Amino acid sequence: MKAQAVRTGYRMAPVADQARMAAAQRIEDARYWAAPRLESAAHGFEDQVAPRVSSALTRAARKIDPTPSRSTRWPMFILMTGLAVGAIGYMAYRRNAQQWTEHMKDSASDASRWVNEKAERTAESADRIAANVSEKADETSRKMS
Repeated sequence: MKAQAVRTGYRMAPVADQARMAAAQRIEDARYWAAPRLESAAHGFEDQVAPRVSSALTRAARKIDPTPSRSTRWPMFILMTGLAVGAIGYMAYRRNAQQWTEHMKDSASDASRWVNEKAERTAESADRIAANVSEKADETSRKMS
């Protein structure tokens, strides 16, 4: 009886191994999914926010050019505004990138949690099947005695 239960346990070991491999694959898939999106977000910032800041700074530079000496306060104001806009843009980028990263961590942890739960359910199912087989073996053994 004990030997039969041990054999059943050995037969169920590959199922647990497959569940573990599936979990590892799901995590790797999540990483492959997240990496290009992070890079895309970085390129989006370079393509959208950086040119606006650059043009604002260029306009500020033209205004502070010494040749058209109209007013001395406006060029400094524009320069400071450009620097402030650049700093705000950078902070917004960092905040959005951090929120996106946290969201991706949550998504990956949800996927990992799902795979772990699935593996636990599979292991519990294997245990129930092994117990059922063991009970049937006991019953058959009693009938034969």
